[in-house]
Amino acid sequence: MTVSRVLRNRGDVSEATRAKVLEAAKALGYVPNKIAGALASQRVNLVAVIIPSMRNMVFPEVMAGISSVLEDTELQPVVGVTDYMPEKEERVLYEMLSWRPSGVIIAGLEHTEASKAMMKASGIPVVEIMDIDGKPVDCAVGISHRRAGREMAKAILRAGYQKIGFLGTKMPLDHRARKRFEGFTEALAKSGVEVVDQEFYSGGSALKKGREMTQAILEREPEIDFLYYSNDMIGAGGLLYLMEQGRDIPAEIGLAGFNGVELLQGLPRQLATMDAHRAEIGRKAAQIIAARVENPEAEYESIVELTPKIAYGDTLRR
Repeated sequence: MTVSRVLRNRGDVSEATRAKVLEAAKALGYVPNKIAGALASQRVNLVAVIIPSMRNMVFPEVMAGISSVLEDTELQPVVGVTDYMPEKEERVLYEMLSWRPSGVIIAGLEHTEASKAMMKASGIPVVEIMDIDGKPVDCAVGISHRRAGREMAKAILRAGYQKIGFLGTKMPLDHRARKRFEGFTEALAKSGVEVVDQEFYSGGSALKKGREMTQAILEREPEIDFLYYSNDMIGAGGLLYLMEQGRDIPAEIGLAGFNGVELLQGLPRQLATMDAHRAEIGRKAAQIIAARVENPEAEYESIVELTPKIAYGDTLRR
């Protein structure tokens, strides 16, 4: 019973005894059978974390936030990647729920009807992250991407830019980028301004694509005086291209991205951007899961909205 209490981290056991038990378990290479324990509880101490990509620099920071909270609990995150494909997300969710995890953290609010049905029927806490523009299955933690788009548009217009181009992902499956674009164009329209031209790409975000897209859109519309990118990585590629061309930034042409990626702080010029609170979103989602696992009757907010702020950098006039 003493060994059982130590391995389950339960009960009153002295530190000296605990150390001896753990040392013996380590020497023997012993790993407890969690499946056996789960037969009684119908749950394992795993939290299913389902994200679109590990190549996108956004999600490792979300994972870091989740891990920083769960490492102080008995819960462990397990990760599934969907590649922004709803059908793949459905398969990943099905497999993860079949292990009876203690909770689910899943990116976005848009899912197939089958995925929504599985989450509703699971009987466990579900936190949808990154976005609050919609109705969650259970609860959501994130930012309003429509609001983020609107706020960036207002800042661009206040700075006096009028001929604006947009560069980003092909948006049918990137719902958060689509919502930012909708908020962006809505705010421009209220001031009588339209997006002059658009350039889209598919695949992972990269500096090279940002350079190529920037060159292409400016060859078509050389009078553009501001470029709004759906993420920082392609924005950084555009910035490097414009600097090579000797363009006067931000007086002649301005540009801004989205996400506040720390890696880009080493560039010669700081790209204007907006922080999406990625690590904080991960932390808050994990806190909700941990609290509700500890006490299923615990109160929680159905929607936790964080507010992104614009960082003007060196590429957006103030």
